[in-house]
Amino acid sequence: MSDSEFDYDLFTIGGGSGGVRASRIAATHGAKVAIAEEYRMGGTCVIRGCVPKKMLVYASMFAEELGHAAHKGWTLGENSFDWGTLRDFVNGDVDRLEGLYDGTLSNAGVEVFSARAVITGSNSVRLSTGEEITAKNILVATGGWPMLPDFEGSEHLITSNEIFHLEEFPKRLMVLGGGYIAVEFAGVFNALGSDVTLVNRTETILRTYESEIVERLPPIMQARGMDLQFGATVKDIVKNADGSLDVTLTNGVTKQVDQVLAAIGRNPNSGGLGLETAGIELGAKGEIPVDAFSKTSCDSIYAVGDVTDRVQLTPVAIREGHAFADTVFGGNTRAVDHSCIPTAVFSQPSIASVGLTEVEARQQYSEIAVYTSDFRPMKNIFSDRMERGLYKMITEAKSGQVIGLHMIGPESAEIIQAAAVAIKAKLTKADFDATTAIHPSMAEELVLLK
Repeated sequence: MSDSEFDYDLFTIGGGSGGVRASRIAATHGAKVAIAEEYRMGGTCVIRGCVPKKMLVYASMFAEELGHAAHKGWTLGENSFDWGTLRDFVNGDVDRLEGLYDGTLSNAGVEVFSARAVITGSNSVRLSTGEEITAKNILVATGGWPMLPDFEGSEHLITSNEIFHLEEFPKRLMVLGGGYIAVEFAGVFNALGSDVTLVNRTETILRTYESEIVERLPPIMQARGMDLQFGATVKDIVKNADGSLDVTLTNGVTKQVDQVLAAIGRNPNSGGLGLETAGIELGAKGEIPVDAFSKTSCDSIYAVGDVTDRVQLTPVAIREGHAFADTVFGGNTRAVDHSCIPTAVFSQPSIASVGLTEVEARQQYSEIAVYTSDFRPMKNIFSDRMERGLYKMITEAKSGQVIGLHMIGPESAEIIQAAAVAIKAKLTKADFDATTAIHPSMAEELVLLK
């Protein structure tokens, strides 16, 4: 029950996935809970991240399917793409999801403040409305925010926050970055018909993923019509009278485009929260340091999700928020295991990964064994492009335990989710081999690896 000394048992700052889950679970444990969100309930994932982005991915995949139609016996009439229709549909569904988040909190008895909250002490916050509130515990779940490079003309950049709301479809789009956000948006807009240039400061994209898998992607991107400018950054951007942008790269290349999307990474969104009033010092990237149970250096203040910069993934933030609520309010002390987390890049084709890369495995184990399957997915037979899939399994040699699995090919994210359960359960290559294949399928390659 609520401690009468405070207005609330828990006050959450940030209405994203982690904050909403923590608030709802804490309320079900009997805590008096309030949450403040200055923008829109749902956070990065729902409002300006993985949900609307995945909807764009699905929409963009129609272009390829339409291209395969003739080989599948279909005769289609003239077709065209309308950005406004897709944009409005996606944003309409975001509105629907935001309403569901509000309803979830309301049904759990959580009080919602549509305001910015700033910490003023170990047990107090001030809202942008001027209201002063006290809480026995404070949870910071403010997520992350796109990084922006600094060069002449950088004010003309857009980020993943703005790209879902563009008035006009960018017929010529330049994307800056080599991480999953940059690669995904490059693939989406290329498939929708934009002339895409991807600029990356190094020669390697998706550097945290298995290199042998990632190496397959750049040639495929080029074959699909993308211009890859690696080992370069932007020198300057000049805006023309017609709204177009002249972009000069450090390698001497100059291109005229309609939009430049900066997708070079995200920083913890921790600025101006007043954490210093509770004696909390931020990390080098602006992250909030926490222990295994999401507690900061102040015993009454916790943090979960991207603002801690542990693992910047929505499902991780949700797990952290749930574990926090169970620990503090549910009498069930538990920490989130951040190892062996499956991830996916919704590139075209997609990449998925769980566990250690080969380089990481060789650093941690004295002897490993590597198995692969290099194949052309049956689905791709209908395409004129000779794109091949690659699955790679890494095991500890003596025991045969699978310690890493990586893949590139259609539906990789859907396939690896089930495989991740097996790897988390410490199953062996022999267990995979003993499983009967589903034929014909891409997933059967997992039990046929050599």
